[in-house]
Amino acid sequence: MRPGGPERRPVALLLPGQGAQHRGMAVELYGREAVFTAVLDEFFTYLGDEGAALRDQWLADPPDLVIDDASRAQPLLFAIGYALGRSVECQGIRLTALLGHSVGELAAAALAGVFGLRDAARLMRERAAATADVPAGGMLAAAASVEELRPYLDPGERPDSVVVGARNGPRQTVLAGSEPRLTSVEERLRRHGVPCRRVAARQPFHSPAMAHAAERFERAFATIELRPPKVPVWSTRTGARVSRQEATDPAFWARQLATPVQFWPALDAMLKSRDFLLVETGPGQGLSMLARRHHRVRQGHCEVVPLLPPRAAGALHTYRAAVRRMENTP
Repeated sequence: MRPGGPERRPVALLLPGQGAQHRGMAVELYGREAVFTAVLDEFFTYLGDEGAALRDQWLADPPDLVIDDASRAQPLLFAIGYALGRSVECQGIRLTALLGHSVGELAAAALAGVFGLRDAARLMRERAAATADVPAGGMLAAAASVEELRPYLDPGERPDSVVVGARNGPRQTVLAGSEPRLTSVEERLRRHGVPCRRVAARQPFHSPAMAHAAERFERAFATIELRPPKVPVWSTRTGARVSRQEATDPAFWARQLATPVQFWPALDAMLKSRDFLLVETGPGQGLSMLARRHHRVRQGHCEVVPLLPPRAAGALHTYRAAVRRMENTP
């Protein structure tokens, strides 16, 4: 029990991935929140000249980022999510569980101690290099179930297949694949009245087109020390809690590039284990929106708190208000 009050609800971080990014994300915290700033500076230093350039582009006014390119968006999404997590911990808030979407799963692994920040910077460089030569493609969010979308999907595992890239909710599905096939599927969906929109991504993540990139990324993981997580990580690759054996397997982390993101199954499994204060630890509030649709949240057993606003303005106020709410939520 806390002195003078009930035991605090356990905190689970939700760490977003590609598609959550926007220009100016979390910039207001830089230079004003000490831990957040120090962690980001450390990460940028580990990236070398590329890190200095990335920091300058992120902080530029107006921002100078090609925001939907993974080589820029993903290192920043990783770094912002990781730095926010460390900042929250330094407020005295103990992390009880971690759940990351796509590259957010790597931030979750780093926060859990599976690998350190120096190795994480190296992995982010290798992830960008591994995906640089992947054929042009993208991701398409559709307001439909997987079963409803099956007639539009490609059978088999051809590199140009359009497949389910993410299961974000019962009727929130992301398709992924190469061009021009993805555009063809998009046109068919629109003709048939299926609401859909493009995700901010130039690459077909979580599709067969990423198979060779995943193999290359695995070689990078094989050169670093992987440790069992100190905090439970719920994997959006498997939809279950990461085991000690999985955590130390390079293929487990690397092959997620080419496999569907199982966000909803992972969230459902995690919320079956206990009730949480779900804290979205990154830009966009997309995971907060999805989590609020879960029946454990709708029934009041769990609560959702985003650390950042949907857009750049108001980030510092939103972050500090969220931390106060986390400190005061029973």
